[in-house]
Amino acid sequence: MSTTSHLGANDGYNAFSRFSCFLRPPGVQAERETTSLTDTSTATHAEIRIKSAVPTFLVPDVAGTARWYSEHLGFRIAGTFPKQEPYAYASLQRDAAEIMLLSLRGYEKPDLSARRPEGLWDAYIRMRGVHGLYEAVRDESFVQMPIKRQPYGDWEFEVRDPNGYVLVFGGE
Repeated sequence: MSTTSHLGANDGYNAFSRFSCFLRPPGVQAERETTSLTDTSTATHAEIRIKSAVPTFLVPDVAGTARWYSEHLGFRIAGTFPKQEPYAYASLQRDAAEIMLLSLRGYEKPDLSARRPEGLWDAYIRMRGVHGLYEAVRDESFVQMPIKRQPYGDWEFEVRDPNGYVLVFGGE
């Protein structure tokens, strides 16, 4: 797929014109000024929408970690590379949430929680039905913080995966 077709080939917008400043030699000015990428009022931005941000966790065993997320938190393994173990990569999904796992042999995530006593999270997962999910896992050893209502109104609980990543599940 070409970049132009991805952004809409029939809208008259050349996808490369927005970034042409990176293709010019230093000191050469553009023929016309372009609007900022943060200016969402222009028609050229109508097709540009960020759909999500996905946390990416380094882990020593992608397959084992993917199985843990599937068995304990209900994620499904949406894709792996290569197709057979040992995996270098896996995409895990549950509803609209996604987590990516990248293999790094011998990796041990540093525990930085003492440096930030207010809390240290690796992913915050907004959801509906947070009480139901909590009830399903409440007696598990990986629950790090029981569900509680926060001062800003959300109900949240925390889990720590086998690699030390902390996920917060929060919602109404």
